[in-house]
Amino acid sequence: MSKTSTKAASGREEARDPPPRERILAVARDLFYRHGIRAIGVEAIAEAAGTNKMTLYRHFASKDELVAEYLRGLAQTVDGIWCELERKHPREPRKQLAAWLQYVGDNITNPQSRGCALANAAVELPEKHHPARCVIEKHKQGKRQQLALLCKAAGAKKPELLADELFLLIEGAWVCAQSLGAKGPAARLVRLGETIIDSHLK
Repeated sequence: MSKTSTKAASGREEARDPPPRERILAVARDLFYRHGIRAIGVEAIAEAAGTNKMTLYRHFASKDELVAEYLRGLAQTVDGIWCELERKHPREPRKQLAAWLQYVGDNITNPQSRGCALANAAVELPEKHHPARCVIEKHKQGKRQQLALLCKAAGAKKPELLADELFLLIEGAWVCAQSLGAKGPAARLVRLGETIIDSHLK
């Protein structure tokens, strides 16, 4: 085989086989979300990622650090979704609010959904010193503040109050869907959210 062919084959192999750190994070994201953080140990993650505990600990000092990095990745994904909604509805904060409600509503009714991963993690990790707690709290605080800014831009007379009402509605819907199902009260999220927004913009 020529050097060119060897390089091409090597490139294809690398494309098929992500680096260990990426594989570990991908597996952790799937297992933590489906089964819970406490239920999954590093052995299971390492095995599913096709590696071993030594390699896992080479990239993450502890399971707690792996959990924190897993949640940082999720937070970045959510941030990206907000940016995409802003791109789709530039200078239209009211439509951005509606789009976010619809996005959450669609996820809640998805049969594969187990709710908000960051909210789930907050329940599982009550210890304030856990490295993942600051990730969760910073993200949630940031989203609530982002809601407030959108509410203000949309013309709400009391943007902080509207932001709190929407935030509580959304967070509650995630949890409600897990206990009463996607067809329960959580299915009314979009309609209730729109009603709340309209009541503040009159």
